Amino acid sequence: MRKKLYKWHSVGALFAMLPLLIISLTGSILVFKVELDTLLMPDKMQVVSTSPNERLSLDVLMAKVKFAYPNYEIGSWEIFDDKSRTDTAYLIKHNTTDWSKLYLNQYNGELLSAPVGTSDDLTDWLLDLHYKLLLETNGMFLGAIVSLLLLFLGISGVILYRKFWINFFTLRFKLARRIFFSDLHKMIGISSAPVILILAFTGAYWNISLVIHEVSEHIVEEPYLIDKPLYNQALSIQQLLDSNKDTIKDFEATYLLMPFEPAMDIMFYGKVNSSNPLNSNYSSTITYDKNSGKMTHSEDVRLASAVHVTVDSFRKLHFGHFGGLTSKIIWCVLGLSPLILAFTGLYLYLYKNRNRKLLTVSRFQKPIKQLS
Repeated sequence: MRKKLYKWHSVGALFAMLPLLIISLTGSILVFKVELDTLLMPDKMQVVSTSPNERLSLDVLMAKVKFAYPNYEIGSWEIFDDKSRTDTAYLIKHNTTDWSKLYLNQYNGELLSAPVGTSDDLTDWLLDLHYKLLLETNGMFLGAIVSLLLLFLGISGVILYRKFWINFFTLRFKLARRIFFSDLHKMIGISSAPVILILAFTGAYWNISLVIHEVSEHIVEEPYLIDKPLYNQALSIQQLLDSNKDTIKDFEATYLLMPFEPAMDIMFYGKVNSSNPLNSNYSSTITYDKNSGKMTHSEDVRLASAVHVTVDSFRKLHFGHFGGLTSKIIWCVLGLSPLILAFTGLYLYLYKNRNRKLLTVSRFQKPIKQLS
């Protein structure tokens, strides 16, 4: 049984090696996505110091975007009020399924960029590479398979090398290179296993969910091509935003999702004061009817089911954002472990195969010598 498990562990690692290297490298970089964006695009990401202290109304901000880009509809909106980071509006071009994004100063209404593709900025391109390997729906499907393989590799590695804990801190430098690489492979694999298992499980969940969504929304059914607003223009989005705290105590909206398909309503995602460090900034939701503005549904994470709380925690668990800079650094470093595991594992695999071939040749040559 152990030999079969080792064989499947090796085969799975070889099959997934290249995409795993890409996913692990980009994932470690993306742990600091916001910090990198701020460093690379400070004029778009940061609120200028001379800005007013109060946000402008969402109605005013949305009107400015619509006036500047009349051939687009607003699909969603990232909301910030920390006097530091700018808002981001996500737009859909009329009669297409093309999404774009633009940055704007929510305190003075200045548009800080033109609409650009959601993968045009460096870190957004890396995010697309991380999730889809730049292959769109096929990439999401491949990413789901690779994540499941990574999950299998993590579990099988723990089973195969479970006794390595006895000599966990032992690296036999002075012995043969094969032994050193074997020790290093086991040490890195076992020490990074908890993080790798979390990354693999959450990544597989998201990729599979996205594949199901893409298949059901864009393959089984024709995609809806928006060419006008799908909500009552007389509604004040700002008034809906202000009424959120009447529905959920201390609710702070972080994301607005506008209806871009006929069946959708207006939804706010947000965060609340909670003792659970894994609750994300999008853990609670409030939905309003797009025609009447009446609140139709709310979900307070503090009162939600265990399933909702668990799935919501995947966001912080996957990116390591639950413990400040410390958890980010740990996730960044351990997220790179597949690079070392791939190198050491490949060396061990090639070494074992070479010895197996040499052994086969020697067994074949021995009877020939005896006959001569």
